[in-house]
Amino acid sequence: MKTSRKPRPAEPTSKRPGATIVRLVPVRTAARNGRARDPNRCEKCDSTYIVREPAFVHCRYCGAMHRIHDGSLLAQEEFEMRSGLRLAS
Repeated sequence: MKTSRKPRPAEPTSKRPGATIVRLVPVRTAARNGRARDPNRCEKCDSTYIVREPAFVHCRYCGAMHRIHDGSLLAQEEFEMRSGLRLAS
């Protein structure tokens, strides 16, 4: 008795060999434990030993830097030049 074979579904032709599809997931504003983000603490190590700069929050404990979205990068550059963090060339 012969059995009927089902045809294999054709693979999509739009796939390119070696191509990788990367999904961009939006950043969550709440911390992993469900609490709202505290602007007076480091997001990485939860330390309160932080320094606010015009465009970044710099943690002095772990060294992490988090971008302030409303901060001006021009004001950040001026802050770095005046505080000696950047050498004039």
